[in-house]
Amino acid sequence: MSNCSRSSQKVSQAVAGIGLVATLLVGCAGGNLTSREKGAGIGALGGAAVGGLIGSAVRHPAAGAAIGGALGLGAGALIGDQLQGRDNQAYEQDRQIYQNDQEILRQRRELEAIRRRPEY
Repeated sequence: MSNCSRSSQKVSQAVAGIGLVATLLVGCAGGNLTSREKGAGIGALGGAAVGGLIGSAVRHPAAGAAIGGALGLGAGALIGDQLQGRDNQAYEQDRQIYQNDQEILRQRRELEAIRRRPEY
């Protein structure tokens, strides 16, 4: 094995290790991940993996992983943003349905109270 392929293999392993550590640290940084953050993470990891494979075919796995990770991050963030928007819209619709149900219950109670009143 030549020195060039050994060094590129070490660089690839270092990039993968740094990516794994960064993912773990970001994942533990706060509460639940949003759809946008999940999409960005999945895109970055998938892009780095595919980029590493393509890069190794042309003898530059580290550069391929870095470029693939960046492209995957962007694509994943865009997809995650769309999913987050749909989640927000669904939440708002559920909130509106709940408010409408509460208003219907209030009006039913009011009608029952009116029906129970004696007529003059």
